[in-house]
Amino acid sequence: METDDQALKDMNKEIAEDKIIDDAFQRLLDSYLASRHRKKVDIITKAFNFARQAHKGVRRLSGEPYIMHPIAVAQIASEEMGLGSTSICAALLHDVVEDTDYTVEDIENIFGSKISQIVDGLTKISGGIFGDKASAQAENFKKLLLTMSDDIRVILIKICDRLHNMRTLASQPANKQYKIAGETLYIYAPLANRLGLNKIKTELEDLSFRYEHPEEYESIKQKLSLTKEQRDKLFEQFTVPIREALDGMGIKYKIKARVKSPYSIWNKMQNKHVTFDEIYDILAVRIIFMPKQRKEEINECFGIYVAISKIYKSHPDRLRDWLNHPKANGYQALHVTLMSKQGRWIEVQIRSDRMDEVAEQGFAAHWKYKEGTEIPEDEGELNDWLGTIKEILDDPQPDAMDFLDAIKLNLFASEIFVFTPKGEIKTMPAGCTALDFAFQIHTFLGSHCIGAKVNHKLVPLSHKLQSGDQVEVLTSKAQHVQPSWINFVSSAKAKGKILAILRRDNRDIQKQGETILNEWLNKNEMELTTSILDKLCEFHEIQKHEKFLQAIGEQTIILGDKDIDELSGKKKRNKEAGNTGWRKYVPFLGHDKKNKDEKLQLLVVDKNFNKKLPCIITEEYIGKYIFSKCCHPIPGDDILGYIDNKNQIEIHKRTCSIATKLKSSFGNHILDAKWDMHRILFFDATIEIHGIDRKGMLKDVANVISDQLNVNIHKITISSDEGIFEGTIELKVHDRSEVKLIIDSLKKIKDIKEIQEIM
Repeated sequence: METDDQALKDMNKEIAEDKIIDDAFQRLLDSYLASRHRKKVDIITKAFNFARQAHKGVRRLSGEPYIMHPIAVAQIASEEMGLGSTSICAALLHDVVEDTDYTVEDIENIFGSKISQIVDGLTKISGGIFGDKASAQAENFKKLLLTMSDDIRVILIKICDRLHNMRTLASQPANKQYKIAGETLYIYAPLANRLGLNKIKTELEDLSFRYEHPEEYESIKQKLSLTKEQRDKLFEQFTVPIREALDGMGIKYKIKARVKSPYSIWNKMQNKHVTFDEIYDILAVRIIFMPKQRKEEINECFGIYVAISKIYKSHPDRLRDWLNHPKANGYQALHVTLMSKQGRWIEVQIRSDRMDEVAEQGFAAHWKYKEGTEIPEDEGELNDWLGTIKEILDDPQPDAMDFLDAIKLNLFASEIFVFTPKGEIKTMPAGCTALDFAFQIHTFLGSHCIGAKVNHKLVPLSHKLQSGDQVEVLTSKAQHVQPSWINFVSSAKAKGKILAILRRDNRDIQKQGETILNEWLNKNEMELTTSILDKLCEFHEIQKHEKFLQAIGEQTIILGDKDIDELSGKKKRNKEAGNTGWRKYVPFLGHDKKNKDEKLQLLVVDKNFNKKLPCIITEEYIGKYIFSKCCHPIPGDDILGYIDNKNQIEIHKRTCSIATKLKSSFGNHILDAKWDMHRILFFDATIEIHGIDRKGMLKDVANVISDQLNVNIHKITISSDEGIFEGTIELKVHDRSEVKLIIDSLKKIKDIKEIQEIM
């Protein structure tokens, strides 16, 4: 009887799930039929049925049938990117080759070469961009970009896939969440931005932020909803006279309020060291108009600008003309900052309905796939970008992280326009130097560059270029690439080329180093093996073998008796006992008698270690972890663990730039970590204060910290210059909330204008 009941339950569950799947597919078809694409419903239905059968019986971590994921990815591709039937089919089939027994050949036989090519591209870059090993990441990323340059739809569907994974990230364990969120911020959000997918970029950033810093995310969300009423009121008051002016001109338009996303607010708070209340550009206004004549839309933009600048005073330095010089992702608009009657600067973005569509969905979404015909002009920018990436790809075997960083330089770069002596326009990344420009023209010019003439004036290699500069490169055959050059180039191409030339030069030095090392080992009756190299690298605190051999070749390391002692295991025990205890790794802990004799061993991760469980850091076990000096985490910080190459656990802040790279490169080594401290131990914190100098300032500061808050001041330095003072206060605190309380209390002191925590 029970088995019958169970069978009935299973059957009802299956019927209910089938209905959910059918409804989701129907929603997909409805959004596709509402678009401007040719109606190829048959092939989409065929792809759906094929994928449904292939994934039958498989479930996601959230418990829902697996097929719901491909449907959701196809839905994003159709509805949010405006892609057509080929992309929708490829999105429905994107996991079939990876997760089932079907091959790319099967897909090609059933659905044709175009769809199979895209599915193949998506299979190559599956499992996130990054594999387990560092070299694999760079290789996978190369695959991604090479495939992308064949067919941009591969990367678009990959972004859709990542967006759905981010939307359903809650079902993943915390260590996976940090890996996926870190990867998203590091690669996918900049990629979406570069392809003009503004809406998706913002959502990817916000979702990453939500999982990495849940408390801060909620706090900003709450503040945004509390201030919504006054924003709406400001928007209303600001736009009334604008509406009247536009109505008088007989323009068809819409005016929208654009609110800054939680992530970009938080980012600004971090970078500028300001509070939420000090961010004044949370509200921007968007005017979207329907041009009377499509050909005249740029002139009409300027016409609207003239009309509204008669109502409000515009900021002279804040006019951004993206109309005549669109951004590399196709973005066009006119940005102007106006002074409202309430005394607030408000940015107004003026764009036509076409420009707005490109801004939201990106021109990648309007990619025309015309067989055998040339690519339309408006896609030339994207092709240029793909061209620069191909150049980077051609560079032989760059280090994985360098490679990713080089790509990121290209992804993030905002542009300036520079002229050659003959008057040709070159698009360059903002912040680029004369040396960047030389490499942009030709590698030979770059590697022999001695300086440049900018607007007919002689300037050094490191001179930063401005939009509109005319640049002539000066060269000399005697000039060679210098290692210092890497510090003053900002474009991916120049960095890539300089590194490639330096690597070539370094290889010769490494060979010399290897010869010296071999001779020294032979003399001491030893042979060169990987384990000997590892030991020597560890002893000299150098991570890579190549760097160590180079140091020997350059003679910055001279091998001697200490190295022999290290290799033969004759370490000085007494020294070891005094120096490599756990206090070395927690330098900021107070000296406690109890711990002097007691030495905690660092935790070593073995095969039985459960990576899904968080590392709980307590007073008792704090010595088992390595606390990184790059970001100096203290209780109350959002933290994560990283298993290093010695299988020990490093603790980093989640915001730490090193941690960001670790998340995106060694995702499988990331652990969740949490504090469980009871305000017993003390940690170092440093606060910087700036303000107007006056008598008794130091006394007021010391009074607030020591007397009112009862916090120990370790060291305080204050210097004054022409009535302005700046000071650094080093404190002993229990946790981050104590630091926040101190900062809030210091803000109340008269004449202190700026406070920021530096550690």
